Amino acid sequence: MSTVGQKERATQNRVIRLLKQLGYTYLGNWEDRPNNSNIEEVYLRAFLQRQGHDDNLIN
Repeated sequence: MSTVGQKERATQNRVIRLLKQLGYTYLGNWEDRPNNSNIEEVYLRAFLQRQGHDDNLIN
């Protein structure tokens, strides 16, 4: 890993640690996960339903 990559990873680790301290759930490193996507529809849909959004709006 390059020096820039090492610094980026260290920064990401600090952000992860902060977000966990704030109560967010860390789902792990999905960098090499099959079908990795910026938007995970299953998690987004569940979140929107918990927030009380109408299914017609979600879909």
